[in-house]
Amino acid sequence: MSTYNGRMERADAARNRARILEAAAALFAERPPQDVTMDDIAKKAGVGRGTLYRRYPDRASIAVALLDEHERELQERLLRGEPPLGPGAPPADRLAAFYAAMVRLLEDHAHLVLGTEVGRSRFETGAYGFWRAHVRALLVAAGTPDPDALVEVLLAPLAPEVYGHQRTRLGLTPDRIIEALTRLTVLLRPGSS
Repeated sequence: MSTYNGRMERADAARNRARILEAAAALFAERPPQDVTMDDIAKKAGVGRGTLYRRYPDRASIAVALLDEHERELQERLLRGEPPLGPGAPPADRLAAFYAAMVRLLEDHAHLVLGTEVGRSRFETGAYGFWRAHVRALLVAAGTPDPDALVEVLLAPLAPEVYGHQRTRLGLTPDRIIEALTRLTVLLRPGSS
């Protein structure tokens, strides 16, 4: 037996979970998540539909599971990593490092993020809550007035549909996007209020 999300998991269930996630990752990399059906995932994973649906009720839940590992790693770096991403750097520098890390996450896993954090559902993910708390804490540490009114403004450019538009429609490079986002950190610099 192994553990998954803090619960004991049978060996066969763990194998099925791994096969499902591997199959979904491959399919999501080949084509947009909205073009991948649950049947496609079950067939590629070699599991029955019942097995798939017992663990994952829809594509979004599979995308969340795939993305969760990458987001947890970034969260750990924000909490305990080296500055400027981790603690110990001024708030503006930490926000700039956060923007750069998020752009890399979006660049590497946009197909997954688009399956999990689009529209209103974005605000309901645990990761968004973590990102929001992090940016709000940086605003508070910088002494920014009314941080609750500003936090979503600073996170809005990281919405997957915004990032996708910038990359595909506008042809912006990740470096250009990071440079533009870094200019927003002036709000957290001393004397900017």
